[in-house]
Amino acid sequence: MGVVTKTVGEALIDILEANGVDVVFGIPGIHTVELYRGLAASEIRHVTPRHEQGAGFMADGYARMTGKPGVALLITGPGVTNAITAMAQAYQDSVPMLVISGVNARASLGHGEGWLHELPDQRATMASVSRMTHTLHEPCDLPVVMERAFTVLKGRRPGPVHIEIPTDVMDNPIEVQALAATKLSGPRAASSDVAVLAEKCRGAKAPVILCGGGAVASPEKIRKLAQCIDAPVVTTVNARGLLAGDPLSVPASPSLAAVRALLAASDTVIALGTQMGQTDYDMYADGGFPELRDLVRVDIDPDQLTRGPAASLRILSSVEMLLEDLLPELEDRKDDREGAARAKACRDAALSGLTPKMRIEIGLLETIRDSLPGCVIVGDSTQAIYSGNLFFEAGRPKGWFNAATGFGALGYGPPSAIGASLGEPATPVVCLVGDGGFQFSLAEIGSARDCEANVIFLVWNNDGYGEIGTYMIECGIEPEGVTPSAPDFLKIADAYGVPSVRLDDVTELASALQRFADRGGPALIEIHETNTRGATA
Repeated sequence: MGVVTKTVGEALIDILEANGVDVVFGIPGIHTVELYRGLAASEIRHVTPRHEQGAGFMADGYARMTGKPGVALLITGPGVTNAITAMAQAYQDSVPMLVISGVNARASLGHGEGWLHELPDQRATMASVSRMTHTLHEPCDLPVVMERAFTVLKGRRPGPVHIEIPTDVMDNPIEVQALAATKLSGPRAASSDVAVLAEKCRGAKAPVILCGGGAVASPEKIRKLAQCIDAPVVTTVNARGLLAGDPLSVPASPSLAAVRALLAASDTVIALGTQMGQTDYDMYADGGFPELRDLVRVDIDPDQLTRGPAASLRILSSVEMLLEDLLPELEDRKDDREGAARAKACRDAALSGLTPKMRIEIGLLETIRDSLPGCVIVGDSTQAIYSGNLFFEAGRPKGWFNAATGFGALGYGPPSAIGASLGEPATPVVCLVGDGGFQFSLAEIGSARDCEANVIFLVWNNDGYGEIGTYMIECGIEPEGVTPSAPDFLKIADAYGVPSVRLDDVTELASALQRFADRGGPALIEIHETNTRGATA
């Protein structure tokens, strides 16, 4: 490709293609039509959600599955404000998301003259939920600005990046030269830090490894490290399934007493790619997380290394590169291998410490996992998801994620599951969502139907916001506002041409899942907490 002249909108699509973008999520409007000029002729697929928040959540789910930035294309004003919740969830969970929006013409910005979709300062509005935000004032700056955007997305702790393009810039001609993907890798540990960590690993008698979302791209290297040092591996919500089925795996929350006891008894704790935040490590806000002996923290974000528990060694590195350098320095431990026994004792104690109701819900999750090998379970904030976040072994890496931690946005599950399905089209995706949360994004059933996403919406119906109602009672508060009526979900599914079934007994779940997965495309299953036999204790 020599030097050619294109509009900014057309050049933008070329840059996205050069960087491996194959799907964008958005709802076109008069403030973005020029950005669509080159889209139809490209190889990029456009998916239309029913709401811009859905576009952001779809981009989130797509990014989690593929490791590539999820891209949302939004109009100015209400388009971007509708997506802020999704961006905040991605910010909290370190999910790479590229949000490209329109903004009013340059001469109008900041004057408050009542232009359509006008915000006082749109860029400032987006800044609090973005790793980077930029207004493209000069058309010729597009290539360098987009290179900066992809550098931020690929080279440090992921999160949303926002680029806004004024309407009077979009159709300007610019010269475009040969394009190439922005290539960048995360930081790499100093060799001296690797040497110190290797010595700690060799000397540890009872080590434990903590893994967060920043470790999900390195399952085999983490398995090798765990085997070398004979360490149980505790996975947070965003890392579940990392060591699926391994004897050293502890798929349980660090908020549980049994896991805290394991950590307190350890002489070395290696924390890989985890921010060690409250929703994973102190879910009940009881302040009971133990002080850790000889804590080593590995993170791609230097700021994050200064937050949370004090560490004896802080290593600025991507997990992948750290393990690449560390593993050649270690040998398998031959004697006194007690790691698997320690892990099993912790798993058994963690599970037995949960309520009978929680154990039934975990059993339901295991039915999903075992009925659809290799499936992905995407969750909203609902009771079975809360139980799984406490204890559940997903069947694969990236096989479990939800919005019940971090920012905690309701309505996340359905659109995120659609994005996940588009990221791995051949993989069955089960969206576990409550009747309350589903109504935040119910219309996205139509989006799933449009793109024939392989998503089974599994509705956990407890007639309202059951978890909040229970909490109010526990606090001595008369429940109020927690019983919003729900529609007949099967009729809604039928209206969109989506097959559905309401289960009389949870024993019917496996066959329903298999039947819908074999059929392909979207489907809906409803379990009622009290009307479906076996759904609760």
